[in-house]
Amino acid sequence: MTITDQDCLRETLAFNEHFAAAPANRPALTLLRRNRLGGDAPPTRLPQGRDRAIDGAVTVRTFVPDHVDGVYLHIHGGGWAFGSADGQDERLWRLAEQARLAVVSVDYRLAPEHPCPAGPDDCETAARWLVEHAAAEFGTRRLLIGGESAGAHLGVVTLLRLRDRHGITGAFRAAHLLFGAYDLSMTPSQRRFGNRRLLSNTESLRGVYELFTPGMGEEERRSPEVSPLFADLTGLPPARIVVGTEDPLLDDSLFLAARWQAAGSPVRLGVVAGAMHGFTLFPLTITERELRRERDFLATA
Repeated sequence: MTITDQDCLRETLAFNEHFAAAPANRPALTLLRRNRLGGDAPPTRLPQGRDRAIDGAVTVRTFVPDHVDGVYLHIHGGGWAFGSADGQDERLWRLAEQARLAVVSVDYRLAPEHPCPAGPDDCETAARWLVEHAAAEFGTRRLLIGGESAGAHLGVVTLLRLRDRHGITGAFRAAHLLFGAYDLSMTPSQRRFGNRRLLSNTESLRGVYELFTPGMGEEERRSPEVSPLFADLTGLPPARIVVGTEDPLLDDSLFLAARWQAAGSPVRLGVVAGAMHGFTLFPLTITERELRRERDFLATA
């Protein structure tokens, strides 16, 4: 484990305090359903993004630069109930250009209207489509997968589904997993975080778990199909796993990284000093650094 960005700790903690002290200025969650997470403004839709339906059902948003060295299957965050594939056009287009990747972002169905397994089903469909069609569509078979928060969870679930349902291993060369939730029955850090008014806390996590897996009890949420921390992780690709020290999902990343490595796959674990959940949504020094590290990892993985 590497604790990074300690030189930025004062700035990062000051931002956390400001965020926690100003909840009245935040938009209601209902306003964030399809908007840019982290703000109340509609997302900026770039002309470089193209929406298309695959397999007649799942919509993906693609960003294709002039030179393509690989394809990144991106899965957005938002607690399985918020966000959209067009919520990060500027970030995804910059990643596409700088890392020379065709980025394919999945517009998976959201809870509560479409609870589990709808979202995982859509991500699985998109991943299988890429395995079969990436060479023809983008001129490369080099596939990468990843996402943020719920998207990181869905990324791991997708890799496990490819392996267990279709016998597909090795198709995706690497996984990039930002501050994901991997135990929906709640790790110690989730339970102990309390009601601190950061982007995510104990109460908000319980709420989104109920939206995504309505009616499930704690033991049911430990199913490997729901909580990948309990799955057999053998045969998964190299991964980079990132979380902040002030994130209720800290243990999820620490535990997953240990199990990933124990299962025989290389893993890089980065723990960002002072960072809260979802920190890459905000204009911080640690955000620019992390996006640069993400780009470098995906470009070379």
